[in-house]
Amino acid sequence: MFLKLIRDEKGQDMIEYALLGSFISIVAILAIRAIGPLVNTIYTNIQGSLTP
Repeated sequence: MFLKLIRDEKGQDMIEYALLGSFISIVAILAIRAIGPLVNTIYTNIQGSLTP
């Protein structure tokens, strides 16, 4: 029974897509957190320029 379970490849594609999606999500979150302060600084500078 265990060998049959190992040889069965049903759902393998879904697991691979789920792992790929998780990896892409983690990378996107890390990238957004990394550039967040830079974007905040840019908007703060713009706001300072527009305020009389």
